[in-house]
Amino acid sequence: MRYVCLIYNSADIDGRQTAAETEAVVRAHFSFDEDLRDRGALIHADALETPDKAVVLRVRTNEISMTDGPYVETKEHLAGVYVIDASDMDEATAIAAGIPCARIGAVEVRPVRILTLPE
Repeated sequence: MRYVCLIYNSADIDGRQTAAETEAVVRAHFSFDEDLRDRGALIHADALETPDKAVVLRVRTNEISMTDGPYVETKEHLAGVYVIDASDMDEATAIAAGIPCARIGAVEVRPVRILTLPE
Protein backbone atom coordinates (compact mmCIF):
# COMPACT_ATOMS: atom_id res chain seq x y z
CA MET A 1 0.00 0.00 0.00
CA ARG A 2 1.20 3.52 -0.73
CA TYR A 3 1.67 6.11 1.97
CA VAL A 4 2.65 9.75 1.64
CA CYS A 5 4.99 11.23 4.24
CA LEU A 6 4.58 15.00 4.35
CA ILE A 7 7.55 16.77 5.89
CA TYR A 8 6.84 19.97 7.82
CA ASN A 9 9.71 22.25 8.82
CA SER A 10 9.55 25.10 11.26
CA ALA A 11 9.76 28.54 9.73
CA ASP A 12 12.06 29.37 12.65
CA ILE A 13 14.60 26.76 11.48
CA ASP A 14 14.17 26.48 7.72
CA GLY A 15 16.55 28.82 5.93
CA ARG A 16 18.34 29.77 9.15
CA GLN A 17 20.61 26.76 9.49
CA THR A 18 24.30 27.10 8.72
CA ALA A 19 25.58 25.73 5.43
CA ALA A 20 27.16 22.82 7.32
CA GLU A 21 23.88 22.01 9.11
CA THR A 22 21.94 22.15 5.85
CA GLU A 23 24.49 19.95 4.09
CA ALA A 24 24.31 17.39 6.92
CA VAL A 25 20.52 17.15 6.60
CA VAL A 26 20.71 16.85 2.80
CA ARG A 27 23.36 14.12 3.06
CA ALA A 28 21.21 12.29 5.62
CA HIS A 29 18.23 12.45 3.23
CA PHE A 30 20.30 11.10 0.33
CA SER A 31 21.47 8.21 2.50
CA PHE A 32 17.92 7.55 3.73
CA ASP A 33 16.62 7.63 0.15
CA GLU A 34 19.25 5.10 -0.95
CA ASP A 35 18.31 2.78 1.90
CA LEU A 36 14.60 2.98 0.99
CA ARG A 37 15.43 2.32 -2.70
CA ASP A 38 17.47 -0.74 -1.71
CA ARG A 39 14.53 -2.01 0.35
CA GLY A 40 12.08 -1.38 -2.50
CA ALA A 41 10.06 1.01 -0.33
CA LEU A 42 10.74 4.34 -2.08
CA ILE A 43 8.30 5.35 -4.78
CA HIS A 44 9.17 9.06 -4.93
CA ALA A 45 10.76 11.79 -2.81
CA ASP A 46 11.21 15.51 -3.36
CA ALA A 47 11.95 18.64 -1.38
CA LEU A 48 9.76 21.67 -1.90
CA GLU A 49 10.71 25.30 -2.24
CA THR A 50 9.77 27.63 0.61
CA PRO A 51 6.18 28.90 0.92
CA ASP A 52 7.05 32.36 -0.40
CA LYS A 53 7.54 30.74 -3.82
CA ALA A 54 4.12 29.07 -3.76
CA VAL A 55 0.86 30.06 -5.39
CA VAL A 56 -2.60 28.96 -4.28
CA LEU A 57 -5.00 28.42 -7.16
CA ARG A 58 -8.79 28.24 -6.95
CA VAL A 59 -11.34 27.95 -9.74
CA ARG A 60 -14.87 29.13 -8.95
CA THR A 61 -17.56 29.47 -11.59
CA ASN A 62 -14.90 29.08 -14.28
CA GLU A 63 -12.88 31.99 -12.87
CA ILE A 64 -9.30 31.41 -11.75
CA SER A 65 -7.99 33.25 -8.74
CA MET A 66 -4.44 32.99 -7.47
CA THR A 67 -2.83 34.08 -4.24
CA ASP A 68 0.92 34.34 -3.85
CA GLY A 69 2.53 32.60 -0.87
CA PRO A 70 3.11 32.51 1.93
CA TYR A 71 -0.55 31.77 2.14
CA VAL A 72 -1.02 30.18 5.55
CA GLU A 73 -0.39 31.71 8.94
CA THR A 74 1.57 28.96 10.61
CA LYS A 75 4.97 28.35 12.11
CA GLU A 76 5.46 25.19 10.05
CA HIS A 77 5.23 24.72 6.30
CA LEU A 78 5.19 21.77 3.94
CA ALA A 79 8.84 21.25 3.02
CA GLY A 80 8.96 17.91 1.24
CA VAL A 81 7.23 14.67 0.44
CA TYR A 82 7.99 10.97 0.27
CA VAL A 83 5.69 8.44 -1.36
CA ILE A 84 6.51 5.02 0.03
CA ASP A 85 5.32 1.45 -0.23
CA ALA A 86 4.55 -0.20 3.12
CA SER A 87 2.43 -3.15 4.18
CA ASP A 88 0.48 -1.18 6.80
CA MET A 89 0.48 2.01 8.89
CA ASP A 90 2.85 0.49 11.43
CA GLU A 91 5.50 -0.14 8.78
CA ALA A 92 4.83 3.27 7.18
CA THR A 93 5.33 5.10 10.49
CA ALA A 94 8.47 3.08 11.20
CA ILE A 95 9.86 4.17 7.82
CA ALA A 96 8.76 7.79 8.36
CA ALA A 97 10.51 7.86 11.74
CA GLY A 98 13.77 7.51 9.82
CA ILE A 99 13.20 10.62 7.70
CA PRO A 100 16.01 12.99 8.75
CA CYS A 101 13.75 16.06 8.95
CA ALA A 102 11.60 14.30 11.55
CA ARG A 103 14.37 15.33 13.98
CA ILE A 104 13.91 19.05 13.30
CA GLY A 105 10.31 19.25 12.08
CA ALA A 106 7.32 16.92 11.82
CA VAL A 107 6.23 14.21 9.38
CA GLU A 108 2.59 13.45 8.66
CA VAL A 109 1.96 9.91 7.40
CA ARG A 110 -1.19 9.39 5.39
CA PRO A 111 -2.42 6.47 3.26
CA VAL A 112 -2.74 7.28 -0.43
CA ARG A 113 -6.24 6.83 -1.75
CA ILE A 114 -6.15 5.32 -5.22
CA LEU A 115 -9.12 6.75 -7.11
CA THR A 116 -10.82 4.75 -9.83
CA LEU A 117 -13.80 5.44 -12.05
CA PRO A 118 -16.75 3.05 -12.02
CA GLU A 119 -16.81 0.79 -15.02
